[in-house]
Amino acid sequence: MENNNKKYSALHEKAGISPPEIISSSAVEQIQESRKIQPSSIELFRGILSGNITALSRAITLVESSNSNHLTKANEVINACLPHANKSIRIGITGVPGVGKSTFIEVFGKHLTGLGKKVAVLAVDPSSTISHGSILGDKTRMEELVKDANAFIRPSASGETLGGVARKTRETITLCEAFGFDTILIETVGVGQSETAVHSMVDFFLLLKIAGAGDELQGIKRGIMEMADAIVINKADGDNIRKSNLAKVEFGSALHLFPAKKSGWTATASTCSALTHDGIPEVWQTIEKFIELTKGNNYFQEKRTEQNQYWMLETINEQLKSNFYDHPEIKKLLDSTKSAVQNDEISPFAAAQIVLKRYFKE
Repeated sequence: MENNNKKYSALHEKAGISPPEIISSSAVEQIQESRKIQPSSIELFRGILSGNITALSRAITLVESSNSNHLTKANEVINACLPHANKSIRIGITGVPGVGKSTFIEVFGKHLTGLGKKVAVLAVDPSSTISHGSILGDKTRMEELVKDANAFIRPSASGETLGGVARKTRETITLCEAFGFDTILIETVGVGQSETAVHSMVDFFLLLKIAGAGDELQGIKRGIMEMADAIVINKADGDNIRKSNLAKVEFGSALHLFPAKKSGWTATASTCSALTHDGIPEVWQTIEKFIELTKGNNYFQEKRTEQNQYWMLETINEQLKSNFYDHPEIKKLLDSTKSAVQNDEISPFAAAQIVLKRYFKE
């Protein structure tokens, strides 16, 4: 401990401040780590273009950081990468927990790298810091894909809000495209709001299902099915083949009941097995047909332009919300107005107006 204090005192002496009497080993290591020279934004940018995976990982870490200095540096890297991005196919993959997303993505990703593709796998999971969900285990469960030189797997960033995690994923896409990944797979944690966020950043949206799962999610199934460009019944192997084929027919019939898509594409239903690899090549063939159609009728570029505008507005909304709740005066006022609302001294709507007027006056 005495030795650590001497190291820490030396650091503080250089910084021109008085050191505390006691300092832990971990704190000393953190200070020493912070003193290491970090690469500049231009060095990270050059590293990304040259195919340096460490530079890509560091840049993504900057994007994920909540530090304002890191945000400035991240924006510099992203802006530099923009002219080298937008050359990939972005595929969103969703499905309820247990449908086999990770296994499917590993087999599908290996199929794509076998075709000479460079694949990046990203995840949108705003709940991971609370529930410690399975998304963060993807790198350990995709044992073959993680060892593939033409693949890159990045678990979702820590975050409490969907908007924040989704925005970081959207910016990570730009970095991965500039690096040279031509196929981006974006996985969602399950079924819910994250589907809408992912749909707004991909070209093709794939919904994974399994036969015989029941209709427990009937209430939200329609909305997600309407977003889907293809429904794939996974785990179509062994005794499950017959049920999977029946499910394919049912979902195929249901898809024809939905309104026509602006893309001119008719959503398809098919089966596959991540275990036997049956149907996996056909999934990619379906995506290729979709891309050929939408690039031919200009929908592909129109959708990307709309998505860029959407994320600009979403980022503005998120920043305004963050600034509002982080404002010191608003924090104090919120505490008092919450108590007044709870005691029925003022209506929620009147209380909200008071807080908002104070904020805009400030």
